[in-house]
Amino acid sequence: MRVALYEPEIAGNVGAVLRLGACLGAAVDLIEPMGFQWDDRRVRRTAMDYIDHVTIARHPDFAAFTAKVSPHRLILFTTKSQQTLYDFSFRPDDVLLFGKESAGVPGAVADACHACIRIPMRPQVRSMNLATAAALALGEALRQTQQAGS
Repeated sequence: MRVALYEPEIAGNVGAVLRLGACLGAAVDLIEPMGFQWDDRRVRRTAMDYIDHVTIARHPDFAAFTAKVSPHRLILFTTKSQQTLYDFSFRPDDVLLFGKESAGVPGAVADACHACIRIPMRPQVRSMNLATAAALALGEALRQTQQAGS
């Protein structure tokens, strides 16, 4: 199982997702450009020493990313979907894709995904923090595929 971040903008979110990947055993893909310098100390501060325990792949753009992860399913998390992660059947080798914090993903990226799903939320709110969403999604996907805690 992999977590992919499309053009992430906030170093702290990336650091938190790297720590999540280290703790739960999921590789993390970063699709550039990013909204900060990779050597930004905030990434390392948030990820702490966990950054040494996660597999990180950086991709110069979405095309390079898809070429690398093909043929695995790309599962996009978006507020625009009707299907929830609790009604979706994950597979052990799925790639969980999250869009940039300010804008999600463009239509062409969404169209390239095998499925678009959402995390159910109260209608009064727009979206949750990227790292929080990734944690909920990865936790459910690992639970369903019986990889949790492995």
